[in-house]
Amino acid sequence: MGQTLSEPVVEKTSENGEDNRLIYGVSAMQGWRISMEDAHTTVLDLLASSPEAAKSHPQKLSFFGVFDGHGGDKVALFTGENIHNIIAKQDTFRAGNYEQALKDGFLATDRAILNADPKYEEEVSGCTACVGLLTDDKIYIANAGDSRSVLGVKGRAKPLSFDHKPQNEGEKARITAAGGFVDFGRVNGNLALSRAIGDFEFKKSAELAPEQQIVTAYPDVVVHDLGDDDEFLVIACDGIWDCQSSQAVVEFVRRGIAAKQDLEKICENMMDNCLASNSETGGVGCDNMTMVIIGFLRGRTKEEWYEEIARRVANGDGPCAPPEYAEFRGPGVHHSFDDNDSGNDYDNDSSSKGKSFGVGGYRGRVIFLGDGTEVLTDSDDTEMFDNAEEDKDVANQVSKGSLSGISKDESGNNSQEVIGSPITPEKLDSKLDIGGKASESSKTGEKQN
Repeated sequence: MGQTLSEPVVEKTSENGEDNRLIYGVSAMQGWRISMEDAHTTVLDLLASSPEAAKSHPQKLSFFGVFDGHGGDKVALFTGENIHNIIAKQDTFRAGNYEQALKDGFLATDRAILNADPKYEEEVSGCTACVGLLTDDKIYIANAGDSRSVLGVKGRAKPLSFDHKPQNEGEKARITAAGGFVDFGRVNGNLALSRAIGDFEFKKSAELAPEQQIVTAYPDVVVHDLGDDDEFLVIACDGIWDCQSSQAVVEFVRRGIAAKQDLEKICENMMDNCLASNSETGGVGCDNMTMVIIGFLRGRTKEEWYEEIARRVANGDGPCAPPEYAEFRGPGVHHSFDDNDSGNDYDNDSSSKGKSFGVGGYRGRVIFLGDGTEVLTDSDDTEMFDNAEEDKDVANQVSKGSLSGISKDESGNNSQEVIGSPITPEKLDSKLDIGGKASESSKTGEKQN
């Protein structure tokens, strides 16, 4: 765990915005860490500063990103200030190939950092990058690292990114092929993620392409066709995801929307809920936190969008956190749990924290609030899957090569030649089974945190 303060910095930097297509809110908080190393970007009209470029793009484009720094804030700040413009300058972007433009732009951002100051080659800092490029009818998510993007589909969490961890098989295969090693879940015993912008000490092989380095900035890209059930998108750093599951976050956000809260206020409330009540939690709830919520208006006014989601919640159309969530203010680490089928009664004491449970056949989660309150939510993270046991963790399947570009050769070993094979929309949807289409392509396997 990183160094911590004697008291957390709980002041938050928040903002919001909207146009006739989208509404968003974002908030960031330093928390217990000795400095703030996160950065974020929110751009409703990516082409506003370039009328010529806008002529060649029939749809308005919006850009949102979260960049979780480590080893300092230099790379995160540079990335947050520049990556969207760098992506927009790629030839593939001008040609309308947004998926490839995101990949090109991530690698170009790495190069731009070094071009800005050669001393960065010895800079030990780096950052994750999880960004969303939004058109009228599609979401393009590019991710390098363990920040995460999750779509709320009528209260159910649909992952649009996959965490890059060194211990994942595909990532480990690339790391070792490049001459590195994984020890205690860290690249060369040091870095807790396997893909990042910056971290140039792991990118020094002149013989290897950027996407083949021990640590690479090359992102996975997921493309999703927006549907009527898609309510909002959440992009956040691991300061949120280490404390809450994707499903718990979606339900929390949905409850806030049903209560007509501003999106940035929902972000603030989530961070209060995640913030550890002390710094002795092993790092959970002690990290910097940044969270962005983007709502899809799809021809509705902001008021109509709020009303539609509130109506769905009132009618029980999809899971949602209990009403208490709209009122509670932290701090306190709040755990979400996978349930089992044991049927054992939940033992209401401190030793039960972190355990699965069953209460009178009711399947759900217990959230421990900072004031000692225990809340039973409506659902668990397996709701989105037809087969909860087989498909419980899509990201874990990706890490093992079953959905990623890493395939197995006849001997069962990872085959590097086929890195880059995309997930088909049908294959990913068959796992998620909640509508919409997504495709994922990856040249490498994992990344660090």
